[in-house]
Amino acid sequence: MKLGLQKLAGRVLLSGCLLGSLAANVLAEDWTEYRGPTHDSVSKETIAPWTSEPKLLWKVKMGEGFGTYAVVGNQAFLTCETGGKEACIALDVKTGATLWTTPLGKTIFEKQGGNGPRSTPAVDGDLVYVLGTYMTIACMNKSDGKMVWGHDFTAEYKSEGNTTSGIKAWGSAASPVIDGDLIFVVSGAPKGSLMAFNKKTGKGVWATGNEKLTHASPAIATIHGIRQVIFFVQSGLVSCDVATGKELWRYAFPFSISTAASPIVFEDIVYCSAGYGVGAGAAKISKAGNGLAATELWRTKGQNINHWSTPVCKDGYLYGLYGFKEYGTEPLKCLDIRTGKVLWSHDGFGQGGAQLVGDKLIVQGDAGQIVMVQASPEGYKELGRTKPFDGKCWNMPVVSGGKLFARTTKEAACLDVSGK
Repeated sequence: MKLGLQKLAGRVLLSGCLLGSLAANVLAEDWTEYRGPTHDSVSKETIAPWTSEPKLLWKVKMGEGFGTYAVVGNQAFLTCETGGKEACIALDVKTGATLWTTPLGKTIFEKQGGNGPRSTPAVDGDLVYVLGTYMTIACMNKSDGKMVWGHDFTAEYKSEGNTTSGIKAWGSAASPVIDGDLIFVVSGAPKGSLMAFNKKTGKGVWATGNEKLTHASPAIATIHGIRQVIFFVQSGLVSCDVATGKELWRYAFPFSISTAASPIVFEDIVYCSAGYGVGAGAAKISKAGNGLAATELWRTKGQNINHWSTPVCKDGYLYGLYGFKEYGTEPLKCLDIRTGKVLWSHDGFGQGGAQLVGDKLIVQGDAGQIVMVQASPEGYKELGRTKPFDGKCWNMPVVSGGKLFARTTKEAACLDVSGK
């Protein structure tokens, strides 16, 4: 009996140590794809206000590109131009050293926006996925970047993606989205343009619709108990059952030149916005017989434009960069997703991006400034600011594992924001 108690005590002690260890690390979260593992740009980590500038851990030169990071374990993944081609690269989280580089074919070179890919890699288990500028998808080993499977949508499915307005000018800028065993893309195929593939084998699972693609990445959400993937295409929002591809509902929304921000879901409300004079809107999703239906809640035509930066949502309030080609001055705004009402606005950010970490916004402006802001509808409250580099920064920063990852079109950087 005494031996049994000693064993039990040892187990309790060990369990307590394990629980303590887990508690210390429970807030560290991998950032597995564009807009993160929960598809909403919300991190479960916590972050304290910056009483001093975060420590710069590393900064490295890299090829041009506009996508943001996926961060898993000791690796950070990006797309960029290298040697005249599009590539996926893996960086060492601790040092910024390049672990591997996998070329993926031709990339885009254009004067108006800039050179290089716009897509963000997605990581799941031992595999990394990239949606290419010229309508390709590639799956690679996470350990060494070797190709596992891929598809050329133009060659295999007669994709019309790079012949449509906006897409022809800037190439595909969407990122692949993973949910369960499936990875979702808009292929631009004339038959079955909305597609789901098995993430491990690359085998097509379903394809539906004849939708023309935009630069926007799909969103994954559960509404009225139904798991769905919401595509933002040229006809507007189209929602499909993730497992079968069955259309669940659609919301007509205008298209002009380029739609780039992803849809945002809050409870049974879905928000979307586009540039080039389009503006923003939101629809309420309701049960209708055996299905679902979308009813418009509000529209602000030509106003509340998210050019390509997707806002984040907390407690029914949107926080994001609003404006069209207002470089250096575009404001960070707070909107009520239920009404479209602007609650506050603060100038001076430009075209960048934002992530929500706990109750703090991490916002990157287009000149390289990174600002921490309290996520509150009560007003703008700045909690810290840093500027690790200069240059064009048209993307969102990412916090993962107590580190902040950011990039320009020519550099990548990592800062310590753990507060330790």
